[in-house]
Amino acid sequence: MDERKNLREKKRIVVKVGSSSLTHPETGELNLLKIEKLVRILCDLKGEGRDVVLVSSGAIAAGRQALGGQKRPVSISEKQAYAAVGQARLMMVYQKLFSEYNHVAAQVLLTKDTMTNDVSRYNAQNTFDELMNLGAVPVVNENDTVSTHEIQFGDNDRLSAIVAALIGADLLILLSDIDGLYSDDPRKNPKARFIGLVEEITPDLLAMGKDTSGSDVGTGGMSAKLAAARIATDSGSDMVIANGENVEVIHEIMEGNEKGTLFMAHSNLDFDLMSYVNHEY
Repeated sequence: MDERKNLREKKRIVVKVGSSSLTHPETGELNLLKIEKLVRILCDLKGEGRDVVLVSSGAIAAGRQALGGQKRPVSISEKQAYAAVGQARLMMVYQKLFSEYNHVAAQVLLTKDTMTNDVSRYNAQNTFDELMNLGAVPVVNENDTVSTHEIQFGDNDRLSAIVAALIGADLLILLSDIDGLYSDDPRKNPKARFIGLVEEITPDLLAMGKDTSGSDVGTGGMSAKLAAARIATDSGSDMVIANGENVEVIHEIMEGNEKGTLFMAHSNLDFDLMSYVNHEY
């Protein structure tokens, strides 16, 4: 398909990886082998002359591991404490691994306030531009330690789409724990139909999203991913949802292979990022 072949030409790419794609399912601890492979692939994309931004979950999971937590934290204060410990540990891992491939990782922590405040948003945009001009790889996460509303209701699917719109990315890849978009939850309905290409996001399509997450460490269900697709495609970026079980899928997507669900960009001349930041789907 020509739509897939066109992905080979994308130059500014945002990759979002969820907690379930970064951790061992049995223990919830960081899967270092998988993270190393992810970093190697992103460095290879950089080597091809592309700009790469990584939106990474995992701070709370990393803090949970470091503090010996056996259960997923429930209260806001627990989550913020785990994130305070885990974000530092997560960035330590990223910086070490990126440096092994001669690249520099830069931490960028955002909150909803960053996007709604004109000055903060402008500064964030300039920071991204300068980091990429310098050849660094921005590693983005929500600033969970100081967030309240976002940590309860937010998700990095939407955050990654907002980042893609902010920096003018032409491709957003969401790595999930599912192969892509289905007509229903395939874990519950064996007759669910896989949807490989979405040319337009309709109200009926949005209604298909299930506000659930299949893992003990993630926060974003399919409804969050469809909301992200709406933001990304309206801003002029293609988006792919694919299974992050094997992060090599990133290379397959970039080579134009039929992996995941491709949402086609359709630039909206009336696109206003703020309306998407504030909108609840």
